[in-house]
Amino acid sequence: MKFKPLGTSEIDISTIIMGTWQAGKTMWTGIDDKEIRKALRAAYDSGITTFDTATVYGDGHSERMVGSALRNIRDDVVIATKVFPNRLDHRGVITSCEQSLRDLGTDMIDLYQIHWPAGSFGTKVVPIEETMTALNTLKDQGKIRSIGVSNFSRAQLEEASRHGRIDSLQPPYSLFWRHFEKDILPYCTENSIAVLAYSPMAQGFLTGKFGPDHQFEKGDHRSKNRLFKPDHYRRVQEALAHLKPIAERNGLSLAQLALAWVTSHEAACAIAGARYASQARDNAAAGETLLPETDLEEMDRIGRRVTDHMNVENAVMWEF
Repeated sequence: MKFKPLGTSEIDISTIIMGTWQAGKTMWTGIDDKEIRKALRAAYDSGITTFDTATVYGDGHSERMVGSALRNIRDDVVIATKVFPNRLDHRGVITSCEQSLRDLGTDMIDLYQIHWPAGSFGTKVVPIEETMTALNTLKDQGKIRSIGVSNFSRAQLEEASRHGRIDSLQPPYSLFWRHFEKDILPYCTENSIAVLAYSPMAQGFLTGKFGPDHQFEKGDHRSKNRLFKPDHYRRVQEALAHLKPIAERNGLSLAQLALAWVTSHEAACAIAGARYASQARDNAAAGETLLPETDLEEMDRIGRRVTDHMNVENAVMWEF
């Protein structure tokens, strides 16, 4: 497993990060707690040391799963979690962090992130200065080690940075979703801000497991993904057909190829979820992969067959 620095903090994070949205069960189907625990431990045993969760994932259930599964190896792992935009006032940030500490069963969070900007999903608009003041207080108290943001635009990232050190940005980023490349990625690179890319497999689309006629089960949030709209979905299927030979000649699955493409970018790590231990092990294996430059260039051209038709002004993947 390769490692990259978490911004300017003294923390190193694994190139492949275990994502745990599915561990919260809400907005997912067919999730089993026992299998999730096995997946979390398999991820660690395979070299993944960084685990990303959030208080909103199952109202703390994901955090509790992460905490219980990793408790006896806590000093060997990096745990990242997030505060939801309905708690971004000063008191809300403090109390949300304290609840996360309890749910995770730890006295310190390695990376504490703003999940979405204030005002998202109809929440109250809170000045970023107020939120950052609370986060800086938590950092001074030793309850968190570093501060990150998620789903922020460049302007929002710049504003937050005026009120404290931001060590990471968590954007949606994959071969099929590249909105943040134009102006946010250069800013992150210039300012030593780590990129923790979520949905690097485009929520499973880049695994190739969803055929042309796939229908998601009721309650599966992926049915609301913009890539699943008929016109985009047809382009996705065509792109996958061209990606398969690249995966095969590198001895990779399509999922591993997708992860390796994201992590080929200097500042980027890939957050990959897993329901089962076998998936976690497969994800971890991608952390050792270095793709040839010619393959990366070909993948770039293939991916743009999808992304060139997306609305670049709308960076939100879902239409909830």
